[in-house]
Amino acid sequence: MHPFRQSRHDASRRRLLRGLALACAGLGLAGLAMPGFANEPWQRLEAAQSVLGESEPRTEGLTLDLPHVSEDGSAVPLTVSFDGELAEGDYIERIDLFANGNPYPEVATFRLTQLSAKPEISTRVRLNETQQVIAIATSHQGERFATSREVRITVSGCLMRNGNDANDALSNPRVSVSSGLSAGEPAEVRTLINHPMETGLREGDDGETLPRHIVERFSVSIDGDVVFEADLHQAVSANPYLRFFLTPVESGEAEFTWQDDTGETARHVAELELS
Repeated sequence: MHPFRQSRHDASRRRLLRGLALACAGLGLAGLAMPGFANEPWQRLEAAQSVLGESEPRTEGLTLDLPHVSEDGSAVPLTVSFDGELAEGDYIERIDLFANGNPYPEVATFRLTQLSAKPEISTRVRLNETQQVIAIATSHQGERFATSREVRITVSGCLMRNGNDANDALSNPRVSVSSGLSAGEPAEVRTLINHPMETGLREGDDGETLPRHIVERFSVSIDGDVVFEADLHQAVSANPYLRFFLTPVESGEAEFTWQDDTGETARHVAELELS
């Protein structure tokens, strides 16, 4: 080969090798960086990360049941449940819900005990727009699980007029406990109370923003011991509805308590008679 052509050939070959080396290095760096990317919705939401901390949640076993499309964003039915594997003696102790497209992403936090340890809870939530709803479950021994579900919203739920504006807050508490209770067997409980759950984002008829007014805490105690608690936020729909399970081991008196952000409370007492 002519020396000049040989020189040009060698220079082209060196440029090609340098390009391949840089490309491979770039791929290597990308490959190393990929695990750190925030691919999951809970990795991109600060409120969810504050619950998870440094832990990496497992993604199997925790389920969110919501409609894929909702025409009414003010009352979207939601059920969160867990049927995964836990160590012997462990149980789900806490479930956190978030909506990453809401002005305030926190939806609710549920705290369970061994007397409410069937991890299946239903409620109705406000969703501002099409977004991801996120659930994080934490077990008594510190295991964490996470899942998410996209919901497409036709009409925003955060600014819609409440259907019970004329009703008194914390009025008409209703509790239904399934019949035929047996010791150690989960019993379904449904609760409902009148309350506007005013988000603090909606305008009244005079054009002024209505103040925030929500039920912040719901709890259930049996013979004075708290067995189930819920911290509620603006994303819970008007007239808060909760469905959950109690697992009493003996007959007793159950007290259901709602408290709103003015400090007002409502109570309902039911006798749990085990067969």
